[in-house]
Amino acid sequence: MIGPSSSAAELIAHLQTLRSEENISGMARFGIVTETALGISNPDLQKIARIVKRNHARALELWQSGIREGRLLALYTAEPNRLTLETARAWADDFDSWEIVDCAADLYVEARIETLIPEFASDEREFVRRTAFAMIAGAAVHLKKEPDETLLASLPLIATHADDPRNFVRKAVNWALRNIGKRSLYCHTAALELAKKLAASDDQTARWIGKDAVRELTSDKVLARLDRKAALR
Repeated sequence: MIGPSSSAAELIAHLQTLRSEENISGMARFGIVTETALGISNPDLQKIARIVKRNHARALELWQSGIREGRLLALYTAEPNRLTLETARAWADDFDSWEIVDCAADLYVEARIETLIPEFASDEREFVRRTAFAMIAGAAVHLKKEPDETLLASLPLIATHADDPRNFVRKAVNWALRNIGKRSLYCHTAALELAKKLAASDDQTARWIGKDAVRELTSDKVLARLDRKAALR
């Protein structure tokens, strides 16, 4: 039986009992790195995280396991107010999968260490750069009390890296642009302007990012949602 007092070693042992070869094969089809995977789904890991509660020291140990599920459980159970820039950088050095990146980005935003965004964006490593834009995408949704100007300040960074053709970067840049544009009518105007500019670019990657963002940001569904949000203010 696992619980809040369970050690990292006990949790890893429990995770290993849940190994599923069938699930591992399925994960590979979604671009998930499976070399260290046990095949446990994210919803199941989140259930385990709710049972064992947050414990930062234990999360640090879980990360060191190198196991996919151990690292995801570390991200789910780390304490945001205890996450240091040093640890965030050290974990980023290990990033090798989009799902780890996106989960970490949520934690980093919750920990309010957005100061790492420009640093990560300038890093040439694909998954570290993705982290920057996954953080922007997450911040646009979750930091509801943050002034819109804070998110709009990320648009130049999006423009700068919109020509990175690597799959996991370009998708995150696109994601960040779309989420900023869907945040509010005020953000929508600036984000759509950038999207249209990118859509007219000579660069193939920037053009794809821009056209896809324009398509969503001009959709009836998004415009109606923004109008409803504006009416509630």
